Amino acid sequence: MTTREARDLAVESIDEEAVARYLQLNPDFFERHQAILGRLRLPHARSASTISLVERQVEVLRERQAELEGKLAEFVKVARANDALSAKIQRFTRRLLCAGSRHAMAQAIEASLREDFDAFHSTLILTNGHGTGFEDLPERFLRAVAPDDAGYRSFEGLFASGKPRCGQVRDSQRQFLFGADAGEIGSVALVPLGDHGSIGLLALGSHDRERFHPGMSTEFLARMGELIADAVIDR
Repeated sequence: MTTREARDLAVESIDEEAVARYLQLNPDFFERHQAILGRLRLPHARSASTISLVERQVEVLRERQAELEGKLAEFVKVARANDALSAKIQRFTRRLLCAGSRHAMAQAIEASLREDFDAFHSTLILTNGHGTGFEDLPERFLRAVAPDDAGYRSFEGLFASGKPRCGQVRDSQRQFLFGADAGEIGSVALVPLGDHGSIGLLALGSHDRERFHPGMSTEFLARMGELIADAVIDR
């Protein structure tokens, strides 16, 4: 590139910047020069033809409107899902409050998980003496384990975080949680109960590998865990 060509490019760039600044400072320019506005042509976004500046502006506004409508629809969808989930948590809470015994409380938890949350594979594991009084309940849902149980201790990373976790687990962990049904479980939600799992662990399993995924919100699972922990201690 010659020196002259480089100079011409620099001047062209400066001129474009000057024009852009001028139009920003004088938004009524095209109102005062409507003939120029009528002669301006821009490439069509979806074809090889050209359109006027006004048509292009209308097109841009329509695209922005469609984008905003899409975002609004997504917000409404999320809000409705959260409302439905809040209603389920409320029913879950009422079931616990109405349970007059530890036995009734455990039954209420299992029934709510199955009927309200479609958690047909759920396990409630209690430790540190909190599992007493449930001996006549089926071990398929609830069982008591010792704090040093090898299967229970395999979740120490979860207990250290003190927060629910969703996704995949090791085969040995899945076997510990779901026994004979372990082979059917595609994804798992784990909820530590009490301070860093001091009371126990709630596990929810699903056939769907994407039902409980690492990116999902665990806020409602944490609330459920707090409710269960409080109910176990109070009974």
